[in-house]
Amino acid sequence: MDLRKLKTLIDLVSESNVSELEITEAEGKVRIVKGAPPAAQVYAPPPAVTVSAPAAAQAAPAPLAAAPAPQVPAGHAVKSPMVGTFYRSSSPGAKPFVEVGSQVKEGDTVCIIEAMKILNEIEADKSGTVTQILCENGQAVEYGQPLFVIE
Repeated sequence: MDLRKLKTLIDLVSESNVSELEITEAEGKVRIVKGAPPAAQVYAPPPAVTVSAPAAAQAAPAPLAAAPAPQVPAGHAVKSPMVGTFYRSSSPGAKPFVEVGSQVKEGDTVCIIEAMKILNEIEADKSGTVTQILCENGQAVEYGQPLFVIE
């Protein structure tokens, strides 16, 4: 498609009520989309901060308070081996794999984590009783995040 023809198409789209135009020819395909004019944006540099030497000596930084350590659940934590979405059952209406108080053996499926449209069964890595379920159904989980506590 030659440049004059392309410019004519752009002018026609900009002057009309058409918001999008796509033309396919033997030489190729052209798609013209009319968008809203961009909003004016003003970028200003952050204000400079100057501190005189005596003021710097007086303004000693206050010691930072230690962040509270994350609570480690009592018992053995079954942790997420990947980032994904946590599901307690194999389908929305199905019975959950485990409940609080369920007895599990090492290798039993305790939940599913969906990652990249693949459902991954997560197995108990220890035998015992499920004492806590630390995630909600459908919740996003991170790598290494505790999911269950087994005692």
